[in-house]
Amino acid sequence: MTVYENYFYSEHDFDKEHMGYKPLSIPEGVEAAPLPVPPVLKPDKLEGNDIYYTIEAQVGESQILPGKKTTTWGYNAPLLGQTMVVKTGQRVHVHLKNSLPVLTSFHWHGMEVPGPITDGGCHAPVYPGEEKDIEFTVKQPAALTWLHAHPCPSTAMQVWMGLAMGVVVTDDNEARLPIPKNYGVDEFPIILQDRTFHDNQLDYRQDYDPMGVFGEVPLINGAVKPFVDVTTRKVRLLFLGGSDRREWRLHFEHDLTMTQIGGDDSFLRHPIDVKKLLIGPGERQQVIVDFKDFKPGDTVALYTDDFKLVEFRIHEFAHTDADDKELPFNIFTPEDPDVNPDMPVRHVTMDDHDKINGLRFSMERIDMEQELNSVEYWDVTNTNSSAAGMLHPFHIHGAHFLVLSRNGQKPNPNEINVYKDTVEVGPGETVRLKVYFQNPGVFMYHCHIIEHEDAGMMAQIKIVDPKDPDKEYKLMDMETITNAFASEMGVEPGEVFMPGMDVEEMDMGCAFHKAEAEQSRRLVEAVSAASHGHRGHESAEHGHVDSSSGASH
Repeated sequence: MTVYENYFYSEHDFDKEHMGYKPLSIPEGVEAAPLPVPPVLKPDKLEGNDIYYTIEAQVGESQILPGKKTTTWGYNAPLLGQTMVVKTGQRVHVHLKNSLPVLTSFHWHGMEVPGPITDGGCHAPVYPGEEKDIEFTVKQPAALTWLHAHPCPSTAMQVWMGLAMGVVVTDDNEARLPIPKNYGVDEFPIILQDRTFHDNQLDYRQDYDPMGVFGEVPLINGAVKPFVDVTTRKVRLLFLGGSDRREWRLHFEHDLTMTQIGGDDSFLRHPIDVKKLLIGPGERQQVIVDFKDFKPGDTVALYTDDFKLVEFRIHEFAHTDADDKELPFNIFTPEDPDVNPDMPVRHVTMDDHDKINGLRFSMERIDMEQELNSVEYWDVTNTNSSAAGMLHPFHIHGAHFLVLSRNGQKPNPNEINVYKDTVEVGPGETVRLKVYFQNPGVFMYHCHIIEHEDAGMMAQIKIVDPKDPDKEYKLMDMETITNAFASEMGVEPGEVFMPGMDVEEMDMGCAFHKAEAEQSRRLVEAVSAASHGHRGHESAEHGHVDSSSGASH
């Protein structure tokens, strides 16, 4: 079998080449500690095919660094959350509770649920002290999805404070596969994040960078220097790229091979062997690592670039329920429906650090419409030049897609025949996707460098059900949400820190204070000036783009 030994992306496009990059470091006094494994969230009740949960966004304290505890936010936990497990076909009922001092929202990243309210983006705020109920049917195969805050334009800050948790989908196919699935023993979620601490506290406003915020300290499941006790058998790792900006370029010491079995929203059709794995913001990848060639007492470290993230400590094999059968060649068969021949290719461009198709996000503007279950091609282009551009992770709410090509060539080996909802697009690159939606509603699509989406690199698509073509959806407006934040914080609307969101011709002073505006302007102008060498959405090769539909004519 072929073993892939590179990251599938140009090294020049890696984030360490760009303005604002920060190398990782371990603060003095931090000692190795066991990897925290988020406990499985217990359902409130189970009635036949219906399962009920309560998820509470709350303030807590976490012992992350020596000394003073850090104020953090989490879901049913002080930091991050408990792992929610649902099964394909189940009807899921969720009681949402906001115990934070500010409004938030609960976005189901990777879950195919109706929009915009159930999806939990900007249009579904839950105010402090408020409780709401949502429900949805799980219509997708086994995967690691996740829940995170998504209140425009405070998504990055709230994720920075800790609002992210795993949502695992299981199905009968996964149950049949000979893969490790003893959670916390030979199956581990690995949530990859980075943070900067100020006297042991998080201060997002101080660290804010419109190009994307890098943290200086790695947090793996909320721990700085974790180790995992494993045996001389196979281990399954569920990676989640949970950073605001940082890409994670993962590899094991001793040149250990990883067998990748899963992507964002499904298993791969065929497992592939890799030495290196790049995971961008919002992406998920599943791998199996076999420690059979090591002996008890050995250690094997997982690295990003040249920085050690996690140490795996090898012990004697003591479990009796492991399955050492070889993986079958075919572990998942994706549906690959025909494209609607009546629809032109849609062209979506990610421009500078803050625009989609040349426009900054507006909460009440619908940028495209697509018919429910209509399968269509989307060509997604990163218009930044290769001289100063960066990888932009493109994410679509409420849908999965198949990656068909990169600049007309084959996609990366680990994104063939696997359901994705987030894909890295390199500078000057066009990635063709096959997209359809199983649920009606209004959904967002955006760059998942979270500061970019907060700054305006986000747009909206309305999915129209032919059986109810005139259905309208209540959309949040910028003024209402700004006034709500101001009221909660006890400040005037113009004093609310809402970077980049002066997008609806509001004169409320909500973009930045003067000093912040000047710093942001200098950074943005420097990067924008360097990136104007390529403007795919204006070039003849991409055709004319209708801003109301996104389709190329």
